[in-house]
Amino acid sequence: MSSSPRQAEQLLSRLEWTVIRRLDGLLQGNYRTLFRGFGLDFADLREYQAHDDVRHIDWNVTARTQTPHVRVYNEDRDVTAWFLLDLSPSVDFGSADITKRQLLLEFTAVMARLLTRQGNKVGAILFNGMSEFVVPARTGRTHVLHLIDKVATNPRLLRAPPTDLKAYFTRALGSLRRRGIVFAVSDFISQPGWERGLSAIAQRHETLAVRLLDPLEGALPDIGLMTFEDAETGEQVVVDTDDPGFRRRFAAAAEAQEEQLMTAFMGAGTDVLELSTADDLVDAVLRFSNMRKTNARLGAGGSAFPIPA
Repeated sequence: MSSSPRQAEQLLSRLEWTVIRRLDGLLQGNYRTLFRGFGLDFADLREYQAHDDVRHIDWNVTARTQTPHVRVYNEDRDVTAWFLLDLSPSVDFGSADITKRQLLLEFTAVMARLLTRQGNKVGAILFNGMSEFVVPARTGRTHVLHLIDKVATNPRLLRAPPTDLKAYFTRALGSLRRRGIVFAVSDFISQPGWERGLSAIAQRHETLAVRLLDPLEGALPDIGLMTFEDAETGEQVVVDTDDPGFRRRFAAAAEAQEEQLMTAFMGAGTDVLELSTADDLVDAVLRFSNMRKTNARLGAGGSAFPIPA
């Protein structure tokens, strides 16, 4: 994907007009509520009271004293958000007008701009399947343009070793020092075990897994012969989608993979926002807002459940 500062400006201006402007009306500018719970510094311990958030119970102190205690936090005015962006070859897939890579870029641009408009810092660690590139955390619209440009021009690999998100998340954790927000944006097509790396991040930071997907990955239409290519190995196979038995087997395999993925997210202890290439970005951010409100109302943290597209 080629880009330029001019193209980055055109993309961000379009998103500010078509997405962020609509969100301003729907959320009524209440972005502090959207990001509430992020960027908290430990201040003190005290006994639990009826109105306290159970997420803040200190279980070690509670066990030692036999009296429930909660951690008291001071909310930072500024938040630092990091985007862990999986740009490995599989995200280049898209069955319609937009690829998962383009969806990743637009979601990141919108969320980064929402955060920086409130004076918060955003950074990113880009992973193309073989190497990482770090965009340091800074604030301001100009920095968002810089981030967009770096994502758009990150080297695209035609072939790469099987994606190893576990190693990527483990290395990324070393760069995430101050507690903040982490958006792990990926299709999570990877070697197994990545949930352990993501779990280590979630133990230190408020973490959201943003799963990229395309409708064609779950069900095949009846359109005759199709050539399938593994985006990461280049292996090709021709299949006949006219065959109803093959379509059933494909759907069953996709469902089994989906169950495994949801189990892995639960093991990672992260919330999950599913983001389809058929999605409207405004709807996606509103689902994220509703998820945050639900978690706050239930007093639940670190639970993993999909928000349907």
